[in-house]
Amino acid sequence: MDIDLRKLRYFVAVAEELHFGRAAERLHITQPVLSRQIRALEHEIRAQLFSRDRRSTELTSAGCQLLEDARPLLASAEALHRRVERAAHGTATFTVGFMPGITVTAAVRAFAARHPELSVEVVRTSWDDQTEVVYDGRVDIGYVRMPVDQRGLRLRALFSEPRVAVLSTDHRLAGKQSIGIAELAAERMLQDPDTVPEWRDLPERSSAERARPRPAFHTVEEKLEHVAAARGVIVLPLSVATFYIRADIAHVPIEDIGPNQVCLAWSADRRSPLVREFAAVAAEQV
Repeated sequence: MDIDLRKLRYFVAVAEELHFGRAAERLHITQPVLSRQIRALEHEIRAQLFSRDRRSTELTSAGCQLLEDARPLLASAEALHRRVERAAHGTATFTVGFMPGITVTAAVRAFAARHPELSVEVVRTSWDDQTEVVYDGRVDIGYVRMPVDQRGLRLRALFSEPRVAVLSTDHRLAGKQSIGIAELAAERMLQDPDTVPEWRDLPERSSAERARPRPAFHTVEEKLEHVAAARGVIVLPLSVATFYIRADIAHVPIEDIGPNQVCLAWSADRRSPLVREFAAVAAEQV
């Protein structure tokens, strides 16, 4: 059975919005057209994808499975398009993604020296998109901070570093030599709890705190502004905390959690020798 990628994109939009009207606006098509395309997709795969009534739209179990599989499939298609487009225009480029606090200059320069025919580019990523840019082909390889969803990726460990609590300078813990993660149990964490599972799983956290909505910040700079204003705390790898030195924030080592692991990540579908060569060069530089 052949899957129409356009219908698949329409399905993902509805699955993410759980509202046909909003999904249609996002896709710049009319709602009746979108509804017909979803019905056609359901007919093609012989499964109901959404359960709808006047009040809500929900994914069925088949819809949940399709959403899980559709995202990497669409990302792979986008990556293929990017690579073919670059080749068609004679653009020989190799792009490296990197996270805040990670310096990639030595590896990039060493790799570029080996391949003067290539334009070696770098792209700054974030916690939210560090693997997404690998899936969709914006980068050929990326430096990622664990944990990440490893499905569809190959990883090569590079190094690890301690993690620290980042606090406002007038915070009760700011002057300590070190702290335990349990001392942050009552604090408002200004980042995705999954990036600090040791804090997320603390039994000392109150039910009220667990239910408290997490603010949607996407950059380190945004989070640090709120930390400085005493609106919460974050946990960062040491290199990131020291990169953003400010007079109104402090960082304190956390003594009872493991280090942050930095890895190289690339698509498991890639067979390019350049990707593996860069991984080897980067490992040598570490």
